[in-house]
Amino acid sequence: MGGFRKMTKKRIYSKYTREALCLLGKQIQLGRKKHNWNESELAERAGIARATLQKIEKGHSGCAIGLFFEVAVLVGVKLFDPEGSSLAHHLAQTDEKLTVLPKKIRRNAMMVDDEF
Repeated sequence: MGGFRKMTKKRIYSKYTREALCLLGKQIQLGRKKHNWNESELAERAGIARATLQKIEKGHSGCAIGLFFEVAVLVGVKLFDPEGSSLAHHLAQTDEKLTVLPKKIRRNAMMVDDEF
């Protein structure tokens, strides 16, 4: 019985996304070094393999965003609260904004001017 392989396209990320991942990775690396932790120590604290931490610190786009965030929190990188305010507060504000917006987004019908 023969099977077939599904051809998958490699995901291409924008320059901005690649630079943001790289920056976050370098901030994580800086935080790790400020704590005087080696790669193995931080990987163990995060519950991930050392190789995964190395990918995160290089800004590898294949790593799960949750892993990036978890490691960032462990080393003290501020993600969404640079002023020290609560993420729960920001989440509540965003939820309030979402409740006043329409449930569905519809495109406006384009009016055709067919009078020549």
